Amino acid sequence: MTEKLATIAFDADDTLWENEQFFRMTQERFTELLADFTEADHLSERLLAAERRNLGQYGFGIKGFVLSMIETAIEVTEDRVPASVIRELIAAGQEMLRHPIHLLDGVEETVGTLAEDYDILLVTKGDLLDQERKLAQSGLGDMFDGIEVVSNKTPDIYRTIFARHNTAPERAMMVGNSMKSDVIPPIEAGAWGVYVPHNYTWEIEHAEAPAAHPRFHELPRLTELPGLIDTIQKS
Repeated sequence: MTEKLATIAFDADDTLWENEQFFRMTQERFTELLADFTEADHLSERLLAAERRNLGQYGFGIKGFVLSMIETAIEVTEDRVPASVIRELIAAGQEMLRHPIHLLDGVEETVGTLAEDYDILLVTKGDLLDQERKLAQSGLGDMFDGIEVVSNKTPDIYRTIFARHNTAPERAMMVGNSMKSDVIPPIEAGAWGVYVPHNYTWEIEHAEAPAAHPRFHELPRLTELPGLIDTIQKS
């Protein structure tokens, strides 16, 4: 018999609230600003390469994104990027950091329902100050029994988080929109991984689904999560 679930952990960005669409809007503005210097597709490739290269130094989040845009702008213009463009990129990043939170459909009701019977965790990557801002604005803070802002999501990190909250991985579930960060690592740690796709997912977060794994599930929307959990608990 399957061990009963005790803890449900949620990703934040693009699982509970919109996030990636604001990065894409800013990247469109970036493309417009550099249109006189390079093709859009080439610029996108160079920016993605810079983001990959800089993850180890800047981590995840808006600040690293802005620095990667500035670095890319300097590279593609061969050090000729106007100061006005740099100023606009910084302003765009500041605007992203001030952007209001938009909860995804059914999030508040779903998390609230599950919080009645389970320990609820938030496990998110990104800049600490920005994630704290978004959580405060979301109105969901009181629903969580624990909040973890991490630099990366690996099996060991998930094991550490579950242990800190007195839960064996086998009794925990992680829910999110990133196959690479929210699904595969918790499954490898021994937990359940539930993939809830979002319209926009950063290329760096793409990975092949562990479709044959018994602890993997995919849901079209978060509102179907309580029904899935009920089925698992009865198995």
